[in-house]
Amino acid sequence: MRRKPILLIAIAAVQLGYCVMVQAAEPQGIDVGKPSAMRNLVPAKQIEGQAAQEYAQLLKQATSQRALAPDDHPEVLRLRAIAKKLIPFAIRFNPRASEWRWEVNLIGSKNINAFCMPGGKIAFFSGILDQLKLTDDEVAMVMGHEIAHALREHARERMAKSMATDVGASLLGELIGGGKYTGMFRMGGNLLSLKFSRSDETEADLVGLDLAARAGYDPSAGITLWQKMGSASKGQPLEFLSTHPSGEHRIDEMKEQLPKVQPLYEAARSGRNP
Repeated sequence: MRRKPILLIAIAAVQLGYCVMVQAAEPQGIDVGKPSAMRNLVPAKQIEGQAAQEYAQLLKQATSQRALAPDDHPEVLRLRAIAKKLIPFAIRFNPRASEWRWEVNLIGSKNINAFCMPGGKIAFFSGILDQLKLTDDEVAMVMGHEIAHALREHARERMAKSMATDVGASLLGELIGGGKYTGMFRMGGNLLSLKFSRSDETEADLVGLDLAARAGYDPSAGITLWQKMGSASKGQPLEFLSTHPSGEHRIDEMKEQLPKVQPLYEAARSGRNP
């Protein structure tokens, strides 16, 4: 009769050991925690609607200037192919991404810039591809970084904080309490010129590394990308850096995080997408 408890203990030990092995074997990636609750002061659909309008206006302007690359342009096909690999992993950081109507376009311009607006509206300027001679891995790092801003809703958070400052502490309490006054406020400013904080940029770097690695792109390309950015900025001011502050610690931060995302990259390359 004593064998049964011993057998049960042995089975439990085996199961526990299996769980530990599975946890150790499965690459976990980067955890950046929950996004700021402050963003809830601005309805997601409202800011995504504004983004869609601004994006449509940008494409219309580019079309009128014959600067919008056609759908069959080799670089457009390249960008969309990379996005197609990244997007499936977006819901890990924001479930709403599954509902977004993603768009990827290329605009002919010497500007070294790229962005992803709320709701998945992506645009690259030809200058960032041509002047920096980006590899697919480096394009994935840029795109992953920009997508990360949208997934973590940094623009929504920036606007919410700005609005909170404007309305004052007393009204802020009512906003947080029920949000019933949210409709009274109109969002101002241009999403394309919105500047993010250094913490937003760091977070976007980390999430971008995670996304790209899961999609099978070499995360070490994040280092070569910013080395190229640094070299290019010495000869001319980069528009990209006007909204993406650089710093000497940025590459060091990426190097520190590489061990967390390298297993994701190796799993993706071996056909075991985490």
